[in-house]
This record gives sequence, C-alpha cells and structure tokens, in this order.
Amino acid sequence: MTSPATPDPPTPAPGPPPRLPSPVEEAGDRRFERYGVRLVLKRDDLIHPELIGNKWRKLTPNLEAAAGRPLVTFGGAYSNHLRATAAAGRLLGLPTLGVVRGQELADRPLNPSLARCAADGMRLHFVDRSTYRHKSDPGTLAGILRATGSEDAYVVPEGGSNALAVRGCVALGEELRDADGIDVAALACGTGGTLAGTAAGLGPGRRALGVPVLRGGFLDADVTALQQAAFGARRGTWSLDDRFHFGGYARTTPELDSFAEDFEQRHGLPVERLYVAKLLYGLVALAGEGAFPRGTTVAAVITGAPFPAAGAGT
Repeated sequence: MTSPATPDPPTPAPGPPPRLPSPVEEAGDRRFERYGVRLVLKRDDLIHPELIGNKWRKLTPNLEAAAGRPLVTFGGAYSNHLRATAAAGRLLGLPTLGVVRGQELADRPLNPSLARCAADGMRLHFVDRSTYRHKSDPGTLAGILRATGSEDAYVVPEGGSNALAVRGCVALGEELRDADGIDVAALACGTGGTLAGTAAGLGPGRRALGVPVLRGGFLDADVTALQQAAFGARRGTWSLDDRFHFGGYARTTPELDSFAEDFEQRHGLPVERLYVAKLLYGLVALAGEGAFPRGTTVAAVITGAPFPAAGAGT
C-alpha cells in the first residue's frame, strides 16, 4: 500500500502562542506563614488553553521530532496526556492514536476524558493490562503498531516523558531559578519527566521536590533514568515524597476533595484533583511537619487545570 504524502512539519507550539514564562503568583496562606514559609504558585496551567502546563513543555519538542508523522501514545482512561496529544493532533491536523490501558473498556461507553480524545479525532485502541505493562518491550510495541496500522507513526511514551520532554522541561526550572527568591520547586509527578527537567534547570542552591500520584515507589529510578537519557548523568538536587498518592493514580478521597475545595475558596484557584490537589495537600502537611526551614520560599507548580472546566477540556 502506498503511504500518504507526509504533511509539512508542525509548528513547535500549536494554536495560540504560549504564555511564557508562566506567571508566579503570591499565595498568602496562614498554614505556611505560621512556620515562616512563603508559598507561591507557578501557574503553568496558564501557558496554553489546550496544552496546559507541563503538557505544552513536554509535547512541543516531541511534535518537532515527529516532523508531521502521525502520533501514537499511551495512557489510562483518565489520562491528561492522552487528551493533550489528541488536542495537539487536532490543532496541527495530525492523526493520533491513543493506546488505552484496559481491554474491558472497549465495550463500555467512553468516559468524559476519552470522549474528549475521540472528539478531537484520536483513534482509541484498548489493550489488556498485561500487554500494557509490556508496551515498551520492542516486540510488544511492534505488535501494537502492526495491529493498528501505525508502523510509520512517531511514538510518544506514556505521560510524554522521554529525553526530549525532559530537556523541554529544563526551561521550567530556569524560570523558577530566575524568579524572586525561590528555594524549593514542588510538583506532582506521574512519569517523572517534568521533575527530571525542572531539577536540571534550577541551578545550584535550589532543590526540586516531587510528589508522586502513583503508588509503588518506583519513580526515583525512573527519574534517574530519564536524566541519564537526557543529560548523561543525574542533574540538580531533587527528592520524592511518596506519602500523598491517596491510593494511586485517578484515586481521590473525601478528605482530598474537601481540602481542594477549601484551597479553591482561599485562593480563587480551580484545583485539579488527580495531580495538583495531591501536591498542595502534601505541601501543607510538610510545612506542618517542619520540613521547610523558616525563611523558605516554596513554589508549587500548577501543572494542570480541572477537567472539563479547563479550556476546551484539556
């Protein structure tokens, strides 16, 4: 079969121009101030109306590398990354395929997140969980690409985290390095790419703190491997606190929902539940434990916005 003509390469940032550097906002909060800690919010959720936050930073270099080829990527049923990739494909006119964890979902109505992907033109391919766990194995990946007719596609890993994405997130660390007096850059972590890049960009005298939203304690090795792939060695000062996943990815509890609603009322900030709420909850707990010396300025990176309230359902 003759392959269709390859379209012109996409622009690095689809749609409207990004808002960079993203703003840093003061967040006066007595839960921090009582311990002599200053909290600021790094509003990466305002970078782009559809490729919100770290999704813009991670996808843009991969879109350049794709050079107009169709995109194949991976995610769970509520994946922010799948929605962002689908939106990028619509904006750039690129075919997209989302490989979704959970064969049992194939015969069910699409949830709102997957329905948004489909509305943006993404073709969905459901695989069983065992296949999904081995999706990075060359043989398994080749089988998925053959089964979907995607042998010529550009593959973006789950969460968008690869060496290109890590290097794309270095700018986030550099922006925080250049902001007023920031000592700690804190962010929620899924696959670890944003933390890997941010830590590399912070420079000496500052550290990055990651709050994983998945259970398992595997992320330290993953972030190290991503930095090795991107830079050839571990970069920057960073650490992880695994206590605030609330049961795992896409899991919330009434306690977390109540906390997020309270934070929204205090600061007028819509709080995304799967990542951002867990980060903010963790920071309040850490402040209460005395984890930050008096005089510390902590920047909470707001990497996403609630779905579907975020513009066009990102």
